Amino acid sequence: MASEQQVRASHILIKHEGSRRKASWKDPDGRIISTTTRDAAASQLRSLLDDIVSGKVRFEDVASRYSDCSSAKRGGDLGRFGRGQMQKPFEEAAFSLRVGEISDIVDTDSGVHIILRTG
Repeated sequence: MASEQQVRASHILIKHEGSRRKASWKDPDGRIISTTTRDAAASQLRSLLDDIVSGKVRFEDVASRYSDCSSAKRGGDLGRFGRGQMQKPFEEAAFSLRVGEISDIVDTDSGVHIILRTG
């Protein structure tokens, strides 16, 4: 069981026009990201979340294909992290989840996320 000081989590990040950095591994010039609204990003993420929860797809597979974070190469795995290492909304959501639980949509300066607590 994870200590209260650290959790392990995976995530799926969808960036949008309001994201602090407009580039990602799958959109290096940020062209698509710069024209994606927050609502469109959240809608895409909601659809992906529904498919994961229904069992149609695996979280890791969706992260590998759709996440704008470089952690996509690891199925969204961020490894272990403690308090103060992530943006506050992300940290609060990750620490509030039980192992195996998936968050609702979480907004940060990076974009919109869903988080799977893995440890």
